[in-house]
Amino acid sequence: MQWLNKIADDVIKQHPEGEILVSSGVSPSGVYHVGTLREVLTADAIMLALRRRGRDSKHVHIVDDLDPLRKIPAGVPTEFEKYFGMSLIDAPSPDGKAASWADYYFKDFAKSTKVLGLDMEVIRSHKKYQTGFMVLAIEKVLEKLDKAKEVITNISGRQLDENWSPVQIKEDKYLKKRRFLAIDIKAKTIDYEDKDGRSQTISYAHGEVKLDWRLDWPARWWLLGVDVEPFGRDHATKGGSYDTGVGLSKKIFNDKPPLPVPYNFINRTGQTKKMSKSTGDTLAISDMLEILPPEVLRYFVLRYAPDKLLFFDETDGLVKLIDDFAELLAKPDKTSDDEMLIEISMGNIAQGTISNIPFSHLVASYQAALKDADKTLEIIRRTEHKETVDAQEESIKNELKFIDNWLKNWAPEDVKFELLPKPPSIISEKERQYLLTLAGKIEAAPADADGEWFHKTIYELKDTTGLAPKQLFSILYKVLIGKESGPRAGWFLSILPRDWLVQRLKLEA
Repeated sequence: MQWLNKIADDVIKQHPEGEILVSSGVSPSGVYHVGTLREVLTADAIMLALRRRGRDSKHVHIVDDLDPLRKIPAGVPTEFEKYFGMSLIDAPSPDGKAASWADYYFKDFAKSTKVLGLDMEVIRSHKKYQTGFMVLAIEKVLEKLDKAKEVITNISGRQLDENWSPVQIKEDKYLKKRRFLAIDIKAKTIDYEDKDGRSQTISYAHGEVKLDWRLDWPARWWLLGVDVEPFGRDHATKGGSYDTGVGLSKKIFNDKPPLPVPYNFINRTGQTKKMSKSTGDTLAISDMLEILPPEVLRYFVLRYAPDKLLFFDETDGLVKLIDDFAELLAKPDKTSDDEMLIEISMGNIAQGTISNIPFSHLVASYQAALKDADKTLEIIRRTEHKETVDAQEESIKNELKFIDNWLKNWAPEDVKFELLPKPPSIISEKERQYLLTLAGKIEAAPADADGEWFHKTIYELKDTTGLAPKQLFSILYKVLIGKESGPRAGWFLSILPRDWLVQRLKLEA
């Protein structure tokens, strides 16, 4: 947790007194995916770390719903391209039911934030403009327009032509770049040149005028009093939007810019590019919360520094991720960093889900119990995890709900199995004799025989059956689940109902 402690140290040094405001912001232009979650969770973790030190801190999240629609997300009809340039709060909802394009995508994210235990104040960008909150910033920019152009030019290295405008004008719900002519502060209006070259007058106090995005960002810092903000590394390049924001903060708003926390992207395993809403190669936060308990999703994002590129693997990587978190929870000699990581992973989540039963053990037991939660608990109670089941029964039942969704939608085929309703008919005589011998040994086994006993018993038959060790195990999988491989054989046999197992090995059931 060195990265988080350093951020807390730095921001407290800059702001030794008073409440510290942490800000995040995401455009509701498409599905909120796990990549966008990094910004929000990093901000949440910073707020929690500051509160942990006794400082008042608040997290505000900006919904950038005045951004123009630029791309059509995967799955949305191309006919929506006619709304390109319309603000997201004005563009119609893809499903025709929500109030707007922005509301359609934000409502799903809003539900996810509650599940994730996020404590944040949501601010809708369009409301800040409509209620006059941004008036002072618009006036400062337009009064010092030459200075603003100078800052952007010098820092970004980009030459602004004479038609460049510091504002966007809303015309029939579409945001248009129009040449700025003059401002009347008393009347709260500006004059601009329309597409036909004629002078027009419009109020800037009710949401019909929006600052250009490079100006809008530092304006928000100033008006809201933002002290620290995470943002994507693409904004942190030399001469990029953060650098110009810093210059504008100082020269236009006479303000101190927030402490920057650039973060790297989250890619799907095997991909080299960041997730894109338009191409559809995303993992929606709401979908991930069906297979991952919220504390594990938080743990995945927050256990590494924000500048580390992360890869999410919804198959084998998910199993390891959950087991790693369970191991952290069960660690007897936790360090202060361990405690802090657990605390920010839990956030404001009221009830944890992860048990101390290994994830792979739960997955196999659940399938062996024909996906019956109560029978799964019975199976695990027959193993060395009996005391854990007694102490964590409700947590295990909750975890099984995530496992069920994972098996249905995400799990690799080699993990999934079902007990065959009857044994296969094609069995050689040598295989049949082996199964009968094993059945006899199991019938005589002690009641508390564990996975190791079963494994040794199977392996010992290699000298008397004429079968190779690999065949001894593959035959068992074939008669039990109809596959060539499966969960650890000794453990798997130990959790199955003894009478049923013996009958199956005798090819009677």
